[in-house]
Amino acid sequence: MDSGNVAWILASSALVCLMIPALALFYGGMVGSRRILNMMMMCFGGASLVAVLWALFGYSMAFGDSVGGLGLIGDVAEYAGMGQLLAEDPAASIPPILFAAFQLFFACVTTALVAGAAAGRMKFGAWMIFAGVWATLVYFPIAHWVFAFSSEDGSVVGGWIANDLGAIDFAGGLAVHMNAGIAALALSLVLGRSHGWPTVDHAKPHSRPLILVGAGLLWIGWFGFNAGSALSAGQSASVVFLNTAVAASAGLLAWALVERIRNGAATSLGAASGLIAALVAITPACGAVSPMGALAIGAIAGAVCSLAVELKFRLGFDDSLDVVAVHLVGGILGTLLIGLFATEDAPNGVAGLFYGGGFELLGIQSLATVAVLAYSFVVTWVIAQVLQRTIGLRIEQEDEIRGIDIAAHSEFAYLTDEDPVDLGAPRP
Repeated sequence: MDSGNVAWILASSALVCLMIPALALFYGGMVGSRRILNMMMMCFGGASLVAVLWALFGYSMAFGDSVGGLGLIGDVAEYAGMGQLLAEDPAASIPPILFAAFQLFFACVTTALVAGAAAGRMKFGAWMIFAGVWATLVYFPIAHWVFAFSSEDGSVVGGWIANDLGAIDFAGGLAVHMNAGIAALALSLVLGRSHGWPTVDHAKPHSRPLILVGAGLLWIGWFGFNAGSALSAGQSASVVFLNTAVAASAGLLAWALVERIRNGAATSLGAASGLIAALVAITPACGAVSPMGALAIGAIAGAVCSLAVELKFRLGFDDSLDVVAVHLVGGILGTLLIGLFATEDAPNGVAGLFYGGGFELLGIQSLATVAVLAYSFVVTWVIAQVLQRTIGLRIEQEDEIRGIDIAAHSEFAYLTDEDPVDLGAPRP
């Protein structure tokens, strides 16, 4: 055991955990004042459920020995309950149970990201069922494909994207952001549009300061997300840390510049969105590029994702909090741009097209992208359709108009003269 590595991954795990309340604040500020509690509860509730499933069987599905050696899914019984991880492994740099804890929060955050597409119009109970089924059938298998590496001696077989295809995804462009983004698209299509979309007032962001606070905390948490994925406190983590910082900054500036040129003003919501879009894009590439490559990826993501927001209006799908524009588009950009900007001097040690590597890496990244998008969209769409046809996904229109916080949780986030009684828990 290396105490420095252990300390760094413990700290990184806490930083990734911070991303859950940070996302709740970020999403909460983006919805109307009578939707904020539900939005935050979807983040906390979905994440908590996934954490329980992770301990029961999720870790085993994601990181167990691949069933049949096919690289599609881990052995669900190998680490069920995680009791097998209690014994110390003297050959490991960090305890396997610490790695399981670190990856737990990846699963939690990914599921919470999907909630942004359903803001204000999905039954809370239906969301909780969806979150559990989606994590089981979509996230855990894809995490196995992308994150589960085979052991050096061949005794453990991992996922097909990581080992057979050899695609690069340092911290989760494929498994986390692209996966959540395409799932958000499928869910929003089955849910349908919010009442009065896209002009209704109650759906507009109610607190831009909350958005900025949430985005800032997400940026902090992202250092654990990306640099922690090096799994050691050394050169790789240091390169990734810097790449994450400069890419995020470039994305914020690029989105703000595009807004200024197109609309005459750089908004706080745009700045926060550009920051997150760049963080999404650099996530898969942070170990493959130089700081100059990170700047380029961040700037491209900030500019392109700002334009991608218009897709939902042009195509008519109600992705309430732009999960598609930021996480799907940003994830695709970051994954594919590895094929252009990767340099052998970076921790991943692979060259892209601009550094003499030819088109091979770009082709590998493209194949991995198509596979994840196809699987996640189809399975998510089926899950949502089954729930829609059985228990139903949508709240009543009347409850949607007056605010889902009252209908789902019997609470107001903010009391006014029009709300003389708090419908929350009784007080003594």
